[in-house]
Amino acid sequence: MRASQIRIAAAQPACIPGDPAGNALVHAEAVQAAGSRVVVFPELSLTGYELDADPIRCDDPALTPLVGACTATGSVALAGAVVAEAEHRFIAMLAVDATGVRVVYRKTWLGGREPQRFRAGDGPTVLEIDGWRFGLGICKDTGAAQHIAGTAALRVDAYLAGLVHRPEELPEQEARAVVIARTCRSFVVFASFAGPTGDVYTETAGCSAIWSPGGLAIARTGPEVGGIARATLV
Repeated sequence: MRASQIRIAAAQPACIPGDPAGNALVHAEAVQAAGSRVVVFPELSLTGYELDADPIRCDDPALTPLVGACTATGSVALAGAVVAEAEHRFIAMLAVDATGVRVVYRKTWLGGREPQRFRAGDGPTVLEIDGWRFGLGICKDTGAAQHIAGTAALRVDAYLAGLVHRPEELPEQEARAVVIARTCRSFVVFASFAGPTGDVYTETAGCSAIWSPGGLAIARTGPEVGGIARATLV
């Protein structure tokens, strides 16, 4: 049975490229501050947008503080990381909670230099938390009509994604959220990187936000590092 409401947040913490242990500590602080059942983080938030970053294992001790924060708050953190499976590397979304860490989504639509380093994921999926059905995406997925239609077909209650965009791409970030909300008839939660994050992203857009199924922004943060957007979905 679906809970009558769920508190959700989109966080944009500071990130030190190549320092997953330090970033996990900052993520843990954001989880504590968010006061939410689900906390969404940007694409590759634990490593920074570093395409050559070492993969993170789900049993990596560096993630212990984040697991601890989720245990203390009853939260589920959705964080971004490079992961390896067999001989393949993926841009992934990790779910972190009191039970530990697991991979829940692998980016499907790769862009730029990503196809040279990563394998594409298997497409739309659903993560259930408290009976709520969450569709998942990572950055370029949010602009792929096939991905959006496939997610809509899964009858999701909300669509959650981690992003990294340049400041000048903010209008596109906003437009994509409205399209997803109206296509999926669901809430949309975008956690967008703020501050520098490596590779070509010396500046990023931030402005993480939450939209209603009608495409109206109901919570928003600015471009500053450390911002958190929060809303209760009903």
